[in-house]
Amino acid sequence: MRVGVLALQGAFREHLQALAELGIEGVAVRLPQHLQGIAGLIIPGGESTTIGKLAALYGLLPAIRDLAEAGRPVWGTCAGLVFLARELVGYDHQPRLGLLDIRVRRNAFGSQVNSFETWLDIPILDRIASPEERGRAFPGVFIRAPLIEAVGESVDVLARLDDIGIVAAQQGPFLVTAFHPELTQDRRFHRYFASLVNDKS
Repeated sequence: MRVGVLALQGAFREHLQALAELGIEGVAVRLPQHLQGIAGLIIPGGESTTIGKLAALYGLLPAIRDLAEAGRPVWGTCAGLVFLARELVGYDHQPRLGLLDIRVRRNAFGSQVNSFETWLDIPILDRIASPEERGRAFPGVFIRAPLIEAVGESVDVLARLDDIGIVAAQQGPFLVTAFHPELTQDRRFHRYFASLVNDKS
């Protein structure tokens, strides 16, 4: 299995390390030709406007859309979530893929100093969990995080943050998390994404 990680900006190295720990070949994607032969794509956290502008500059937007239309799973974390959203509150001019029927607010929790960690209940991870992991909360690392304010009918909500809003969702092979699983030692989300990739292989 070869999984690409968009390596334009942000926490792509951490995603590549997580894949390596799981025995998955990670490919740094910077140009359209780097998408050839990959079975899925991770779009990391970082600065979503910068990622969008660079992706447009290097011709990656149509190439990633082609990958998605071919049924390849795509996972966006934090800024990657913004990049995958169909609608942004107040930033609708920002270059993005628009693959998920979700409405997103950028930096919903404030600036860098408002970053935080909390435990999240994410039952879908039990599908790939070991017996000792089953039912265990997931460590959510939120850094200038977005928030999903609304989802379409075909979108499954995977996690909520108390009464604040939605922080993880899935629409078919497309997965988004407002937090950073790659910045933890818990690899369940990467294993779950790998299971989506296997299902489409």
